[in-house]
Amino acid sequence: METKANYVLIGAFTILTAVLLLLFGLWAAKYSSEKSWTEYAVVFSEPVTGLTEGSSVQYNGISVGTVESLRLAPEDPRQVLARLKLQADTPIKSDTKAKISITGLTGNPFIQLTGGSPNAPLLTAVDHREVPVIKTEASALQNLADTANRLVARLDEVLSEQNVKHIANTLNNIDALTASIAEQRQDLRALIVSARQSSDQLGKTLDTTNRAVADVDRELVDKLPGLVNKLDGTLTKLDAAAGGANDILGENRAAIRSFANDGLSQLGPTLAEFRALVRDLRQMSDRLNGGPARYILGHDAPKEFEPK
Repeated sequence: METKANYVLIGAFTILTAVLLLLFGLWAAKYSSEKSWTEYAVVFSEPVTGLTEGSSVQYNGISVGTVESLRLAPEDPRQVLARLKLQADTPIKSDTKAKISITGLTGNPFIQLTGGSPNAPLLTAVDHREVPVIKTEASALQNLADTANRLVARLDEVLSEQNVKHIANTLNNIDALTASIAEQRQDLRALIVSARQSSDQLGKTLDTTNRAVADVDRELVDKLPGLVNKLDGTLTKLDAAAGGANDILGENRAAIRSFANDGLSQLGPTLAEFRALVRDLRQMSDRLNGGPARYILGHDAPKEFEPK
């Protein structure tokens, strides 16, 4: 009976030890797994259609983790909060950006991480929150959707009722203009023929003008040496005349200076006397006109006898 009790104790101790070892192994594995992964958050301001929990997260095309969870932001339901589980040695820098990408044209969407300059610090060293937040940028799909929305809006503006009426009126005017041109086909043909003849005549006139200009240029070139010689001779004569005048001025400089000093100084009194003489002559002329006898005889003229 005692032997049977010892076997039970040994078996229970063995089972308990195995369970403890199994629990320790699970805890160690979980601890090791948690130490080899780092969690980050991403806030998207665009729809994440097709992205699910477990979707791949790539860094420059290399898989570095998965999407842990997806949920709407409580403060702003237009935003989507994505929790990422990345390998601990992934160099997530402060300038690393996240965006949604698609493998090929029909592949599943995933989160693509880009950027991360060498000199930028690690995000965990800058963002001290429990879960650091990676910045996002618009995806190619979002850019395409925004561009398509802008194009549709502009197309809607272009195809408004007012613009459609304008386009219809323009087409009607073009139709009327085309019909008018068709009616004036003969006149247009004559106008084109006349323009062609005028162009030919203009070409002939330009040829004649070119030949005349060439003849004039040739004649001018032939006469240019003679003209240059004549001009040179004229300039030589002018230079000689200027030199002679300079010599005459040099020889008579004393006389010119004497005339300027003495002659011009006497010119003033002479002009004053001449002005007085002119004044006296004017007075004499006035007196002679008023009564010549009185002026000559010094008394009034004798009165004529008149018989009674």
